[in-house]
Amino acid sequence: MRVMAQMAMVMNLDKCIGCHTCSVTCKQAWTNRSGTEYVWFNNVETRPGQGYPRTYEDQERWQGGWKLNRRGRLSLKAGGRFRKLATIFSNPKLPSIHDYYEPWTYDYATLTDAPAQEHTPVARPKSLLTGGDTKITWSSNWDDDLGGSKASFENDPVLAKVSTEVKRSFEDTFMFYLPRICEHCLNPSCAASCPSGAIYKRSEDGIVLVDQDRCRGWRMCVSGCPYKKIYFNHRTGKAEKCTFCFPRIEVGLPTVCSETCVGRLRYLGLILYDADRVLDAASTPDDQDLYRAQREILLDPNDPEVVAAAERDGVPHDWVMAAQRSPIHALIQTYEVALPLHPEYRTMPMVWYIPPLSPVVDAIGETGEDPEDQRNLFAAIDALRIPVEYLAGLFTAGDTAVVDSVLQRLAAMRSYMRDLNLGREPDPGIPARVGMSEEEMYDMYRLLALAKYDERYVIPAAHAEQAHSLEALGTECPVGSGPFGEGSGSPVPIAVENFTMLRNRQTADTVAAPDDKATRVNLLNWDGRGIPTGLFPPRQEVTETEEVGEAGTPDTSDDGATGPGGTGGLTGGADYR
Repeated sequence: MRVMAQMAMVMNLDKCIGCHTCSVTCKQAWTNRSGTEYVWFNNVETRPGQGYPRTYEDQERWQGGWKLNRRGRLSLKAGGRFRKLATIFSNPKLPSIHDYYEPWTYDYATLTDAPAQEHTPVARPKSLLTGGDTKITWSSNWDDDLGGSKASFENDPVLAKVSTEVKRSFEDTFMFYLPRICEHCLNPSCAASCPSGAIYKRSEDGIVLVDQDRCRGWRMCVSGCPYKKIYFNHRTGKAEKCTFCFPRIEVGLPTVCSETCVGRLRYLGLILYDADRVLDAASTPDDQDLYRAQREILLDPNDPEVVAAAERDGVPHDWVMAAQRSPIHALIQTYEVALPLHPEYRTMPMVWYIPPLSPVVDAIGETGEDPEDQRNLFAAIDALRIPVEYLAGLFTAGDTAVVDSVLQRLAAMRSYMRDLNLGREPDPGIPARVGMSEEEMYDMYRLLALAKYDERYVIPAAHAEQAHSLEALGTECPVGSGPFGEGSGSPVPIAVENFTMLRNRQTADTVAAPDDKATRVNLLNWDGRGIPTGLFPPRQEVTETEEVGEAGTPDTSDDGATGPGGTGGLTGGADYR
């Protein structure tokens, strides 16, 4: 057993409202540069839908991820070294800009500078790639709220595997949002596909990154990733991908998408896993057994043997403690409600999802029945096989029994907690029916509905002794001009925000939840009158001795200061004079 640590994420799809705040903030933080106009490290898809890029889940077309060869061994779907060498200058398995979208802006100068005229001026859409006029036909969220549209109906690769009867019902009843980032897999096919060895998985926390110095722009990683979460920067000639906001993670802060999520649906934490068993788990013959195989390689951080092995293998003790408090381990292993996205790709993804129960609840409510009653909920989950079958195509390679079990637990939690919230005696038979105790069910409810900031994000900061290697591995981004594009010149640090965070980490016990948080000034609660409490230090009475300077001359300055470096000038007014 070789214990390694992995930063992971779980998203509760029942709480996603499709506001795209995570996408916008990620865009502003990471991909607002030239050459990344079409790039979205984080995007929110409507399901059913084609996804971004279009039909990325159709691996018969794109050949992403892994497969088992005739000898039962893992091999890349896109082919091994010889095939890649043969197609290294002409890779046919790449999405085109049509599959993404041609980014555009508008000719706003026509509106702002147009003279008075009979007809209203129009700002024509302009391509950000060519600068010429363009026609808007697609974008990263073009399917937004169109779960039952004809386009989604015909082109959704997951829906294509579902029966015709299911498709007809989906058009009327079923839709949910699916946020996506890089999966930071335990068995990343993008890294195995790179001829330059530029993609690597950090041994400290499992985050998958691209070494911009080694990247030569072959784009085999784009083909190899089944989730199509690696993008090519056409200005720099380099591959780019979601970094899991590693500069923030290193100092104990959550990713930007998690920090700004309106629905608070994202959870971040540490997982311990057995690195020696990853290959065997990914080589499981039956696709529907891959979910269980991946869970089996995730280790129990409370097991004394695992703790001893982790510290023997170099995992810091405080990281092991963080793994014990991890919401990720609780949602995946303890409560068993989180599922991986497309485990059949055999990459062992580490961004997991809690499937939505809302479609079931809404369907009951439309009939006039009580949607929170346990009898109605359980019966509806058994009867409405449509959403279960589609969700199984996303999360369990088609195994509906696993998804049904998860929905049963979520439904039981709703019924059990409603009795408590209404002051009624809870029914212990409800959690027992889904294999849980009353305490476990309440703890699951608290984590999913009431968890505070430091409970949703349990992120151990990087150790000082690791700082040099972490910076050397992950914080260089090419700029300037070089032989492989205008961005392949000298490197500069990308982790500019680390300076303040590292300084704070040296002087505080924790960065994510500072001890002085309760005493900080909150100007949002200030009514604009007087001076907010805590904004300035309290006034100190000036004694007669302090009024006399070192030379024996009274301080007669009229700027309100109490002496050199005083704050009287800032706190002037009747209250402080």
